[in-house]
Amino acid sequence: MGPSPTFDQFVTSPTPDRGGKRSNPDFRLHITPLHFFFQLRKLKLAQVHKRRKAKRKKLFISRVLAMATNTQEQQSQAGRHQEVGHKSLLQSDALYQYILETSVYPREPEPMKELRELTAKHPWNLMTTSADEGQFLNMLLKLINAKNTMEIGVYTGYSLLATALAIPDDGKILAMDVNRENYELGLPVIQKAGVAHKIDFKEGPALPVLDQLVEDEKNHGSFDFIFVDADKDNYLNYHKRLIDLVKVGGLIGYDNTLWNGSVVAPPDAPLRKYVRYYRDFVMELNKALAVDPRIEICMLPVGDGITLCRRVK
Repeated sequence: MGPSPTFDQFVTSPTPDRGGKRSNPDFRLHITPLHFFFQLRKLKLAQVHKRRKAKRKKLFISRVLAMATNTQEQQSQAGRHQEVGHKSLLQSDALYQYILETSVYPREPEPMKELRELTAKHPWNLMTTSADEGQFLNMLLKLINAKNTMEIGVYTGYSLLATALAIPDDGKILAMDVNRENYELGLPVIQKAGVAHKIDFKEGPALPVLDQLVEDEKNHGSFDFIFVDADKDNYLNYHKRLIDLVKVGGLIGYDNTLWNGSVVAPPDAPLRKYVRYYRDFVMELNKALAVDPRIEICMLPVGDGITLCRRVK
């Protein structure tokens, strides 16, 4: 912005009159210092207003660019999480990504990586077990020397593969799911890994199968580990039967027991329909497990929350 005009420069400059014509040369005879003061003050205020407007525009543009950059980063992060079936309750996406890249992915068996990437392309990929939970289950099964196991809810088989790779070659997994098509999507990977012979897959609802198992007392206490990741409204019905089938000292793992964090959401919280529908069933299960004298429990914030139940009697 240039310097302000002097009094002489101002009064000698051609000035349009009200009719739009230039004033006569004698106009300076009618200009007083007081007139000049007000005109100069008006000019300076206009200059200040112009500078402020430019500054506000620059600030607005920088904020828009920052928001756009932040949105792109969030979308990129969300994309990565969608690829891995992200369900972590960690508040920091960066921290979750650190866990995956530092601890999980470098040790992930190649078949599990292949199945995870295959499942990521499926429209329901968020149903899969997260990679960190798969790693946890794999180690847990090795620690307890599990051999005879059961899985209710298979989807494409990521957690099933984690189990099959952990148990010995003569180990067995009774796997149940209402959708064989999803299971067969991951079956070629399971077969290539050389563990398909450990799996006895049954298509259909699990409750009738469990009732048949319970009827035969030879099956009581015969399972070392049972993993449940299926219809939440039947979790308690499963528990009533599974407690007889798992051995004393054996484990039952219930997945999604923190249910997207909705278990602590206020009643009027905006939740997705399926989250709201199943939330009460999950909370009912959590209360029931907490007072069940037949088990010891440990609720872990792994994946979407997993509650381990160790049968003690």
